Amino acid sequence: MTSEGDASVDPSEYEELADADVTMRENEHGLHIADDEVTGVSSQGQTREEALANLAAAVESYREATDDDPGDDWL
Repeated sequence: MTSEGDASVDPSEYEELADADVTMRENEHGLHIADDEVTGVSSQGQTREEALANLAAAVESYREATDDDPGDDWL
């Protein structure tokens, strides 16, 4: 992970980000933005921790939406 400053923010704490290459930045309004360079998914939050948690949820949703499994095993 590439981060501007806060070493306490660790994407490996989130299963969804285990293989992620996460970069974090702060915009001019103080909003923290987390980017997953592998999937291209980004999220934001008021704190670095919130941005990372939101990114984990967004990456999980992205993977579910792009999963090739049709989910019809019950047929």
